Amino acid sequence: MNTIIAKALFNSHSYFEYKKIISDLLLESKSTGPLQSEELTLYSSLNTTRMNRLDKTITISNENISVLKDLKKDYLWIVISEGWCGDAAQLLPIFDKMAAESNKNIEMKIVLRDENEALMNLFLTNKTKSIPKLIIIDKANGLFLDHWGPRPKAASDLIKEYKEKVGVVDENAKTELQLWYLHDKGTSTQNEITAIMKALDEQ
Repeated sequence: MNTIIAKALFNSHSYFEYKKIISDLLLESKSTGPLQSEELTLYSSLNTTRMNRLDKTITISNENISVLKDLKKDYLWIVISEGWCGDAAQLLPIFDKMAAESNKNIEMKIVLRDENEALMNLFLTNKTKSIPKLIIIDKANGLFLDHWGPRPKAASDLIKEYKEKVGVVDENAKTELQLWYLHDKGTSTQNEITAIMKALDEQ
């Protein structure tokens, strides 16, 4: 296993632990990461509400459940995230439910971006530290296989087109993105990741 990835695993958390870290920090009006502000704390609070809602409402399609249950190999998913990230709040509940549906073939661990800079630098998007990032590891030999993120393709296209028109990703763009997630109901994310897992498992 890559030494940077292995080191990050020592600082990793389960999904339950990750959510508790965010909740405990909110009791002190704080967010994850070294930078602190009222805005980041507000985002963390909103994201906690989002994750709790999605934990109850997100469903994985029968077709995708079938693929996940049929995986022959064991995998480790390492997710780079932060509590204030709106995309992460939309996507981590999907990752968690997919791992749960995999018949224990997938274990998910979460690492905080700003505590694992070396790992984040391996998975930049257009030279930026965009999150979440899902890193797929073969559990048997520790080899890196693939990665996904920070958004499903349609969501990435939405932000790209908005930035081309307006020049910046502002609050209106973030609102449009959240509405996209609301209408998509996790379908694009689970379909894209399931396709990757199926292809990897067939190699």
